[in-house]
Amino acid sequence: MKLFSVLLGAALALAARAALPRLLLLKFSPAVAKLNAGDHSVLLESYADDFVLHFHPGPHRWAGDWVGKAGMDRFLRNFTAAGIQGEIVAVATSGPLWALTMWVRFDDHADAPDGTRLYENSTVLVLRTRGLKVVEQHDFYVDTERITAFDRKLAELGVEAVA
Repeated sequence: MKLFSVLLGAALALAARAALPRLLLLKFSPAVAKLNAGDHSVLLESYADDFVLHFHPGPHRWAGDWVGKAGMDRFLRNFTAAGIQGEIVAVATSGPLWALTMWVRFDDHADAPDGTRLYENSTVLVLRTRGLKVVEQHDFYVDTERITAFDRKLAELGVEAVA
C-alpha cells in the first residue's frame, strides 16, 4: 500500500508539472489579447515592482534595459502605440513554482493603416519569476534588424516613441 501511495504521488506530481505550461498559456493568453487591443494593464500586473527587461540593443525605441514596473509600462505603451500584435505560440518551464523560469515563444507583427505588413518576427522570451511575479525578462529575436527597420518605418509614419 505504501509503494502504491508513493507511485500515485509521483504520477500526480509529474502530471501537474506537465500541465503547468498549458496553465500558464491559459493565464497569459487573455492578457496578450488585451495587449493586442491596446490595453497593457492586465499584462503589467504580472510584473514585480523591481522587474528588469533586457531588450536587444540598437538604434530603436525599445533598446536597452527597462527597469521597474514603470519602465515596463513605458515599454508596453511603445509596443501598443506601434500597433504590434502578438501571440504566445508555446511555453516551457523549469524550476520550482516559487522561482520559475519560463521560455515563451512569442510571434509578433504590425501592419500599416493601409494593411501593408510593416514588421514580422519571432521571439523567445526568457522570464524568471519570484513568487507569482516576473522579475527579469530577456527577449531574443530571430532577426534583430527587423526591429530597427520597423522603428524607421514608424518614424516615417509619424509614430513617435512614448517618452
